[in-house]
Amino acid sequence: MEHLEEKYPILKEMQKGKEVVWINPGQVSFAEGGKDLELTEEDIRDASARLKRFAPFIVKCFPETADRGGLIESALTEIPAMREQINRKYGSHLEGRLLLKQDSHLAIAGSVKARGGIYEVLKHTEELALSQGMLSLEEDYSCLANPRFRKFFEQYTVQVGSTGNLGMSIGIASAAIGYRVLVHMSADARQWKKDLLRSKGVTVLEYESDYSGAVEKGKEMSRQDPKSYFVDDENSRDLFLGYAVAAERLAGQLREKEIQVDEKHPLFVYIPCGVGGAPGGITFGLKHQFGDFVHCFFMEPTQAPCMLTGMVTGLHGQICVQDIGLSGRTHADGLAVGRPSGFVGKVIEPMLGGTFTVEDANLYEYMRDLLEAEDLFLEPSACASFQGVIRGGKSREFCRYLEEHGLENQMENAVHIAWATGGSLVPQEVRETYKNTYLDR
Repeated sequence: MEHLEEKYPILKEMQKGKEVVWINPGQVSFAEGGKDLELTEEDIRDASARLKRFAPFIVKCFPETADRGGLIESALTEIPAMREQINRKYGSHLEGRLLLKQDSHLAIAGSVKARGGIYEVLKHTEELALSQGMLSLEEDYSCLANPRFRKFFEQYTVQVGSTGNLGMSIGIASAAIGYRVLVHMSADARQWKKDLLRSKGVTVLEYESDYSGAVEKGKEMSRQDPKSYFVDDENSRDLFLGYAVAAERLAGQLREKEIQVDEKHPLFVYIPCGVGGAPGGITFGLKHQFGDFVHCFFMEPTQAPCMLTGMVTGLHGQICVQDIGLSGRTHADGLAVGRPSGFVGKVIEPMLGGTFTVEDANLYEYMRDLLEAEDLFLEPSACASFQGVIRGGKSREFCRYLEEHGLENQMENAVHIAWATGGSLVPQEVRETYKNTYLDR
């Protein structure tokens, strides 16, 4: 480790549990970085088309999606009162407009994981039904809700390892289709999430280990069953593409609001990051939509900055936060991951603007700020998205980023999007606990 600390001094600050801002030295223009990638824009279009094919089925299984015709999508909401709160309370001098992408309120699973998680389950479902000649691509997919299909899917198992939200999306969707479902939960997972899954008929297995340990247990159990399918958050291309579809939909929402994204109107997006699949997929999609006009930043807890650790050192999935002396423990349960996805880290290395880390105490403070300013509730881990908005203007590193990209004179025209990753399913009594949680800094 000592040689890594000497080579990458930021690791010393991270070891102390300090909030840091890291600008990615590996970022290049999208024209250059987007070449020779394993996944392409065509893959994103394929995922989008699959979700449209499944829309009639989703409406039938989940009537709450009917208003969007079976598409699982969230609102893009301007939050001017939060912008004022941030500038007044934190002296952030935030210019431009501030919007909230409310994946916290996505139908079915109430988190960003409803995108990738449900997409992967649907793709697996389609492949099984097509392979057995039970379905054709031209059919109305609402037929999949018929009892004969449910009886067919009951012979198969879906498994996943999770700190909470991915397990919720995989569990709820898979159980609705008819699969037997096993969710392997790490020690960080919240009790209410386990209880909700069990109420849907999902088997929840609990472990004292962290996220990576729960994943390994799940993989091992899945390998023993030839009819079991394991959703691997660390390496799944399907999850990644399900998240990437968010970008074309966001582009449509921006057009509806007559918000431009171009050289003089830069877009900044701040996304909480755990293992990397959701923020990586969203970033991948956004870069295909907006190229160099969008600037994506990840937000990670100070004790579990796994993607930052992997990207700073270039070791990606070959290093974990415990290797640099951090605990990996955080109140941000959805972000409590010690080892990043090596697959995601390598894909987004040329695209990512950088990373901000955030103390747990600030997550609760930002949660209360949003409640006070906009009467909107997010779970603490989702509030990590505000760290970039609050710290960006006060950070030498971020200001240098703006200068290097010729953006310092464009910020009054900028649009900032805080990506809200979860919260709508949090029970009221748990919300009250969150509201009254104050941690020492």
